[in-house]
Amino acid sequence: MKKIFYLISIFTIMLMTLFSINVKAASLDSINIETDKAIVNPGEEVTLKIEFGKSLGAYTFDIAYDNNLLEFISASDGTPNDMSTKVRIVYYDSTGGSNAKDNLEVVFKAKEDLTTSNPTDLSITAEGLANGDASEQYDDIDVPITKNITVEPDYKDYELNLQYDGKIIKNEEKEITITTISEMGKYYDHARLIAEVTTQTGGNVTLIGTDEQQLEHDLIQSGWGDPSGYKIGGKVNQVLKFTGLFTEVGEYQITLKLIDRDSSDSTIAEKTFNIDVVEKEVIEDNDDENNNGDNENTEGTTENKPNNSTENDTNNIQKEENLPQELPKTGINYTGIIIAIIVLAILIYFTQFKKKK
Repeated sequence: MKKIFYLISIFTIMLMTLFSINVKAASLDSINIETDKAIVNPGEEVTLKIEFGKSLGAYTFDIAYDNNLLEFISASDGTPNDMSTKVRIVYYDSTGGSNAKDNLEVVFKAKEDLTTSNPTDLSITAEGLANGDASEQYDDIDVPITKNITVEPDYKDYELNLQYDGKIIKNEEKEITITTISEMGKYYDHARLIAEVTTQTGGNVTLIGTDEQQLEHDLIQSGWGDPSGYKIGGKVNQVLKFTGLFTEVGEYQITLKLIDRDSSDSTIAEKTFNIDVVEKEVIEDNDDENNNGDNENTEGTTENKPNNSTENDTNNIQKEENLPQELPKTGINYTGIIIAIIVLAILIYFTQFKKKK
């Protein structure tokens, strides 16, 4: 009797062992997860694809997500249940194995009103995993499998501009405007604007600006603002006024740089501007009163004479008044000669007449 009981016990243990082997036969070591994009802009959709590595006729997947950044849209198979911070997707092949699935696609959408960069994870766990006819079951996925994505705006590059009116003259202060512009600039906590100068003239350059605290900063020597930097990002239109001074005539190259102090002063934006510095144009009065405002060129200097049209007109009128009203007669006066001959002939005639008497 004891032998029979012993044999039954061994047989029962063997059946239980075999049953256990069938239920927990394997794990999904070949499971793989991917997303169709690593960076998702506000309003865009991102698809998470889970490759099982085997055909599954039953599964329950839980995908946890940050509901401050994403919202659940759809699943390719199964019945989804969105629980705000995670979505549970349950699938069962009611055909008994003819409709087993190799993968699952889950679609999320980035929320519209995001303005900053936000790294986040999609975290996957699973249970109730079985093959098509449920003859083989697989270990639960208790340790989450994660996939990292970043939700951020469609950032636009920063653009640097340097502008001034007219010419830059040696040793004369010049107002210069420097702007930093972006429709949607990436956010930085400690950005800084600096400038570098190169030239073959041997001249020195200063670009002095005054901040809101009435503190002066030389953009070339020390950069703009607090040495630790300033916050920048989003829609940016920063306009800064500087006074520039160049000590020598010639060509200069000024390179503006926007740098990130939190990333070893790495360059965010950069642009170089070519600047020509010239001598001052000298304007002198002309001592000659008769030049009437004509332009004169002397060696090395261009003198621009004023156009005194009113004064010229007055001088012309005075000259016209001094002209004689009738031109003097020149040459031989034949009429006077004839009259003199006639008078002389009459006198001779009367003289001869008196002698005869």
